[in-house]
Amino acid sequence: MIGKLDDLMRFQETALSLRAQRQQLLASNIANADTPNFKARDIDFNKALQGAIAKSAGGATAPAALVKTTAAHLSSNTHATIGGAPLLYSNTQQGNIDGNTVDMDVQRNQFTDNAMRYEVSVTLASSKIRGMLTAIQGQ
Repeated sequence: MIGKLDDLMRFQETALSLRAQRQQLLASNIANADTPNFKARDIDFNKALQGAIAKSAGGATAPAALVKTTAAHLSSNTHATIGGAPLLYSNTQQGNIDGNTVDMDVQRNQFTDNAMRYEVSVTLASSKIRGMLTAIQGQ
């Protein structure tokens, strides 16, 4: 029984952490809307969540490091990830002259959607904790 509760809370913790990291990524996109040649980034949240869950459950192993024949070679960990999912470049609907790919309407919508989903996750986790406290206290 404790294991199931632990798994449920671990899932909520992982989902909240990924939502917070995605929120920072989207905020960075919005903040750089006027930066020339800035490329908007995002993640596939479902893939990131699956990767993070598999990693926390011990199912996924880290990829083997590449062997470098000289120190001048690029490191194999140059690709940024969140929850094991790579950061993706956002698709542009309409290009800008300055090379910036931030579409403010899309970014604001994604930011708001992610914030609402974060709040729902917090509310759900809070509800589960209140339910556990009620069961423990017998009220």
